[in-house]
Amino acid sequence: WTGGHGTGIGGIVVDSGTFKWGATRNHPIYTEADNSYGGLRWGLDLPEELLPLAYILRMRTVPLRNLGACISPDNSWMFLQGIETLPLRMERHCENALKVAEFLKNHPNVEWVRYPGLPDDPEFEKNQKYLGGKGGSLVTLELKGGAAAGKHFIDSLELLSHVANVGDAKSLAIHPATTTHSQMNPEEQKLCGITPGFVRLSVGIESIEDILADIEQALGA
Repeated sequence: WTGGHGTGIGGIVVDSGTFKWGATRNHPIYTEADNSYGGLRWGLDLPEELLPLAYILRMRTVPLRNLGACISPDNSWMFLQGIETLPLRMERHCENALKVAEFLKNHPNVEWVRYPGLPDDPEFEKNQKYLGGKGGSLVTLELKGGAAAGKHFIDSLELLSHVANVGDAKSLAIHPATTTHSQMNPEEQKLCGITPGFVRLSVGIESIEDILADIEQALGA
């Protein structure tokens, strides 16, 4: 979303510096010994004044050392260009995604739809509280007919692109059971929350009429 296209790799980490990472044992990465740092327990062993910064301090050391997590100049430039239009794009993303979710919710070939902007979604209240009711651009659904229906739906799309990334200005779609998670057996897929007819949509900023028309024809193909 930051850049608006799938051309750059990078991200932003925001840490308020107020969370007590060592207060419980729910975050073992901060309460168990890090052998790569002499057995340091990031959420417990730092000086008192640094404990609230355990997350960001570890972020700036361990992943940076292990993964080389330092953004390149080219990717930085791409993101800086995209940030200029981010607010405008997100308004359109959210507006379109809600309309797509409402359309799918009433379609006879759809088993269920998940989108936090729908009033009956389990995350609706959190969406109102934390996202200002916007909901984002990801819509997930289960198609009737299982894996065959999911694959056929993807193959029938014309406007929506069949790719694995999200957050593009273009609308994207994927059927995980036959792509990203295809090497897993059904039991393993189920443990990951991947059901046979599960489809993920990343709704873009195209004309909503064009998006809905493509989804409708693919569902009826």
